[in-house]
Amino acid sequence: MSAQTTTIEIATEPAVSLRNEPVQARSTARLTALLDAAASIVDEVGIERLTTAMVAERAGASIGTVYRYFPDRIVLLQALGSRNFERVMARITEAINDPAHADWRSALAVAFSSVIDTYRTEPGFRGLRVGDQLDLRPLPNGRTHKSLVAERIVEALAARFGVENSAASRFTLEAGLEMSDALVARAFLSNPQGDDEFIAVSTSYVRGFIAENIGW
Repeated sequence: MSAQTTTIEIATEPAVSLRNEPVQARSTARLTALLDAAASIVDEVGIERLTTAMVAERAGASIGTVYRYFPDRIVLLQALGSRNFERVMARITEAINDPAHADWRSALAVAFSSVIDTYRTEPGFRGLRVGDQLDLRPLPNGRTHKSLVAERIVEALAARFGVENSAASRFTLEAGLEMSDALVARAFLSNPQGDDEFIAVSTSYVRGFIAENIGW
């Protein structure tokens, strides 16, 4: 199909409701500081060892300030995962909408590369990613963040390049994302820049899987 020039904005869906939504600039800045502190701690010790007390100390805030927004550490991690989701989706959106891409394959390749770059540059992303590994049941709306990512990517590619937006194509892309997530997470397990061999396998295998099964 010939390329179209439509540009879309990919909406994101917040996965967690904070105890007190910040309505003033000071509250927003405080919330950002708490999430930044949590992200840096996740980079250092992982999600299992993070505590609200550690976040309060790192942010220079009282424990009461943490609990003002987050009733427990899990909600805090959910909020950080939601922020990661929003930020990685912004990168994916920019990649797909880049007019330099002549077809959906090149746009999708750069979108996947932008995710790998997020592992390298976004604090807390290596350990938490978009929060799907938090074992919370039942799932909100029965869906994972990666299923939302797949849905948004297919919507973007359909709008930009005229490819079919179907349940089958969304499933194929979600399956590809799950495979890529496992391999790329392994690549960054002990190397903040990523293991090139695992990244190469992820890139080759997942691109091949999607190209063979997407039906475009």
